[in-house]
Amino acid sequence: MLNDIFQSLDPVAFTLGPVTVRWYGIAYVLGFICAALVVWRLAKRWRVRVNEDALLTIMVCAIIGIIVGGRLGYVLFYGNGAYLQNPLEIFALNHGGMSFHGGLIGALLSGIVAAKFTGIPYLTLADLGCVAAPLGLFFGRLANFVNGELWGAPTDLPWGVVFGGAAGNFPRHPSQLYEAVLEGIVIFCVLFALSRKLPPRPRGTFLGIFLVMYGAFRFLVEFVREPDAQLGYLWGGWLTMGQLLSVPLIVVGACVLIYAVRMKKPQQGLPELAQNE
Repeated sequence: MLNDIFQSLDPVAFTLGPVTVRWYGIAYVLGFICAALVVWRLAKRWRVRVNEDALLTIMVCAIIGIIVGGRLGYVLFYGNGAYLQNPLEIFALNHGGMSFHGGLIGALLSGIVAAKFTGIPYLTLADLGCVAAPLGLFFGRLANFVNGELWGAPTDLPWGVVFGGAAGNFPRHPSQLYEAVLEGIVIFCVLFALSRKLPPRPRGTFLGIFLVMYGAFRFLVEFVREPDAQLGYLWGGWLTMGQLLSVPLIVVGACVLIYAVRMKKPQQGLPELAQNE
């Protein structure tokens, strides 16, 4: 039986003297690097002027927004009031605790700053980021699997994985891998395929599709993912916080798509620059 698979991977990639490098940190670095490459290449294809300085500005804003938003999102959505007793723990990033939904909000807000500095229309910038974002999600979910965290519910399916420790010594759904495939590979393939169409689809199209697809995939995977221990199931014992936070993403994404279709604003926010390339 394949459900005797044991996850015994070491979260630490390597150690150099006093410096310990974890796979989770490597996942973040790889995600940002890949995202930068996608934004750079896609911007050229869409004839949106993104030079080295603009790309650096975009990535710095994104990194700050994702990390700050992800941490604050976890504190607010999943902290269950524990951080009120020890506020300094909010800054202890090495103790874990990041929320995708918070990171998304942080990235969207920091995108306003990046758009102002670079002169790129906000929705065009958001579209570029949404095509690239699934790659970061892919690496992040793989790191969750390596860390043996955010595991799934118990299962007797042949691909169940035994995580041990707090997860117990019985097979569970490898929900991290489900999310890596759906939130990472599937969404990226869909958005990247759509991004290759010229002329580019209207501003906001990729943001809307990303929000709808991520919200739907996350909502479904939560049915086989163990809820956070400090929260458990909500409202009658079946809804999770992840599902509760994903519903607004689907609604907002649908609204953004409707707006994009009706307005039909081109991605070339700076046509005079695009013509000079």
